Amino acid sequence: MNRFNACLIACAMLCLNLSCALAQERPPATPLITHDPYFSVWSFTDKLTDSDTVHWTGTEQPIVGIVRIDGKAYRFMGRHPDNVPAMQQTGHVVTATHTTYEFRQSGVTLQLAFFTPAFVNDLDVLSRPVTYVTWTAASNDGATHDVSVLLDVDPVIAVNDRSENVVLTRNRTASLDVLSAGSQDQRILNRSGDNLRIDWGHFHLAVPKDENAATSLAPHAIEDFDQSGSLPVSDAIGMPELPGRGSAHLDAVLDFGKVGVTAVDRHLLVSYTQDYAIQYLQRNLRPYWQRENMPVAEMLDTAEQQYLALEKRGVAYDTELASDLTKAGGEHYAALAVLAFRQTLAAHKLVADVNGDPMLFAKENFSNGCIATVDVLYPSAPFFLFFNPKLLEAQLLPVLEYSALARWKFPFSPHDLGQYPLANGQVYGGGEKTEDNQMPVEESGNMLILADAVARAEGTPQLAQRYWPQLTKWAEYLKAKGLDPENQLTTDDFAGHVAHNANLSIKAIDALAAYADLAHLLGHEDVARDYHTTAKDMAAKWITMAKEGDHYKLAFNSPNTWSQKYNLVWDKILDYNLFPPSVRDSEVKFYLTKLNKYGLPLDSRADYTKLDWSVWTATLAPTSDQFNAIIDPIYKWLNEGPSRVPLTDWYDTKTGKQVGFQARSVVGGVYIKALSNRELTAKWRAKAAQQ
Repeated sequence: MNRFNACLIACAMLCLNLSCALAQERPPATPLITHDPYFSVWSFTDKLTDSDTVHWTGTEQPIVGIVRIDGKAYRFMGRHPDNVPAMQQTGHVVTATHTTYEFRQSGVTLQLAFFTPAFVNDLDVLSRPVTYVTWTAASNDGATHDVSVLLDVDPVIAVNDRSENVVLTRNRTASLDVLSAGSQDQRILNRSGDNLRIDWGHFHLAVPKDENAATSLAPHAIEDFDQSGSLPVSDAIGMPELPGRGSAHLDAVLDFGKVGVTAVDRHLLVSYTQDYAIQYLQRNLRPYWQRENMPVAEMLDTAEQQYLALEKRGVAYDTELASDLTKAGGEHYAALAVLAFRQTLAAHKLVADVNGDPMLFAKENFSNGCIATVDVLYPSAPFFLFFNPKLLEAQLLPVLEYSALARWKFPFSPHDLGQYPLANGQVYGGGEKTEDNQMPVEESGNMLILADAVARAEGTPQLAQRYWPQLTKWAEYLKAKGLDPENQLTTDDFAGHVAHNANLSIKAIDALAAYADLAHLLGHEDVARDYHTTAKDMAAKWITMAKEGDHYKLAFNSPNTWSQKYNLVWDKILDYNLFPPSVRDSEVKFYLTKLNKYGLPLDSRADYTKLDWSVWTATLAPTSDQFNAIIDPIYKWLNEGPSRVPLTDWYDTKTGKQVGFQARSVVGGVYIKALSNRELTAKWRAKAAQQ
């Protein structure tokens, strides 16, 4: 497979030298396979051999990697087996679409790359559930070495836990030998919840037929490979079986032959497919890639055929994005945004509605498992507004459609559509029955602001026009209730109910300006003037109500308090200009006196912060020095924080410890700084328009 060498070596060298990727950083956790809330495999340790690979929840989904060099076996992935020594890991880098490791042992340099072509501007490729695993081996001592690698996958990756029977099968496509694992029962969309793995569909280990490889579905393949370099000669027959000690695994051995100073590479594909991914209003929806009933075999063959082109494209994508993020906010900001890239996408599932339209559903990971949570869509929105606003529209559409149903009887926006993967109606707070513990101002404001942001980005208010009665109802609610909100929850519901919340009031005021802007775009000029005047008058009142010396209060009736006014960012980005720059400037200046070792607290009540809101707050800064003053402690936390999980967005600014949440899509909010750069935003949106 030498035709791949130039591309792959370029990719590896790029990854190991990119100054604004994580070349010198220690990510809290490393993404390996990242597609959706179910197919998401990570390493929680610095060295790939120090722990087993896990699902983002921390549940073990072991994938083991063994290399044989001149007849001696070494581990390059996984904590077991203990009797096989670990290779020396010499490099570890995360870019937007790649995770690359480098190892050296016995005269050989081995590079391992996980490549997920998560191109936000290309929905067909983005929705394809395939990650490429590539090895590049070369001699580093001038001698020639016999090299082969084994990849061993525990079939527990196909089910929620080891109590469920699995069935392993072997198939062939036009270009691939495919090993698959799936649950015996295959109960499609059978339950909802948070700390759950999928137990319908199938995991696939797909090996190109021309890769000089062998495969097996048998127990003890690692032991056989360690001892002889070969796999068991017979597949396991007794299916189904529980995935556990002594059960069959999915194994592939790729032979590099004699390896000298000229690099040799091998690759395979890993995938997880299911016929239906989301249930929305009682209808089962297919993954977007399967909207026209594409067979799994065809999808896998297409992925293999496009490997070289996608790899080359991914290298260019990583380079360009890292450079542009550095331009937008500096190297520390770029490192944070790059690490957030795949996590943001992997907390969603892209499906097709019955008419083929894309719908994108977020899962509220390690919170309550809600689906399409409006105050989760809101913080992640900058990511999609920067790369592809059509995907933000695909998140708003299901919420708006649900809101238009007679069953939603409230004058404000819903909080969610259910619990993942069942989007059949709100479950949070009072559900569809009462207003208890709902977020009326929060969610109504979120939807209005995002609807306007989409209209601006797409150059058309068609979505707002389609659901104008709902948006109007919410604007009327905010006009009556938004300036001085009653005792209710906000998106930061972990802090409890807060009355007279100054930051929530800002959201309502900006949302009224958003509604005015939408009215203008739709030609309703009288409505536009009325609501713009209302928003402007409210902003003036807000300044008087919230002012306290050199800053603005947490709540209008709470002296000696403060809070991050992160909602002000839309007043700047969407050009509402309701608040004078002095409000932002004085707040930022005050925040700089409150910084702790690992960041800026969310408000005066506690030492914890929210990662997404902190970057929104930093984006209010009028100078790069002030922006960096807020970002640099976050970067320090990124490298030193003790909680080894996929990026948490809720942590203690003094200890760095995770307070709650992990692997959530809200980290896409860090792209607010990139979004504030209009030149870069126009550039990346143009890429989506070209597809």
